[in-house]
Amino acid sequence: MSEAAASPRRPPKLAVALAILWMTVPALLGLTLVSQLGVASAWLSARDSDAIVIFVLCFALSTGCGLLPPYAQAILAGWTFGAVEGGIAVTLGLISGAAIGWTIARFASGPHVSAWIDANPKGKVIRHELVNASRRRTFVLLLLLRLPPNSPFAIANLAMGASGVRLFPLLAATGLGMLPRTFAICSASAAAAATGAHDIQSLIKEQGWIWFGVGLACLITALAVIAAIARRALAKAGLASL
Repeated sequence: MSEAAASPRRPPKLAVALAILWMTVPALLGLTLVSQLGVASAWLSARDSDAIVIFVLCFALSTGCGLLPPYAQAILAGWTFGAVEGGIAVTLGLISGAAIGWTIARFASGPHVSAWIDANPKGKVIRHELVNASRRRTFVLLLLLRLPPNSPFAIANLAMGASGVRLFPLLAATGLGMLPRTFAICSASAAAAATGAHDIQSLIKEQGWIWFGVGLACLITALAVIAAIARRALAKAGLASL
């Protein structure tokens, strides 16, 4: 079998390398950021009126390049700016980050990933639904794919960009689809910061494990409800396997 005939069975090496990078690095750096929450928040607060602009730019670049996960920076935003301003800042960062990630994915994959996906019957059907459906249906499906809290942001950007999903429906779906989890996380983080704690470590020390556990349980419950709604909606749309 010639290399040309075999190529659809293998994704480009650069796309594979990006997938590995974006599956591992955000988790590690995200935990690091959360552990240094007080330091990062103090640094941002010292920037005065430029703090939100700096945050949005850093958020967009770090998420778009697959370095930091949205959840860690949403915690930082809620802690520093409050639920409303933090949620708005995160949403702007998510939309910008999605555009950066989509662009990188398009450059890394070229036309070869689409051919590789189409070599799998189920993958071909899913890609057709996302790429060749009407604008309205594409937007709704992307919205549902962005809704689950456990949907990895960087990997999703890679998949959408590589498979040929149009940019503007993706950006609109990113902003709206990730809004529920964004404000859930920012609200929980803002409530924790309102206790006067410097960081999560001092929060646990000053408020105790019970207060922290109850707050964490409420946040997990809210995210679980969002995830259940997303799974049910995806199943009705015929994309439960995603």
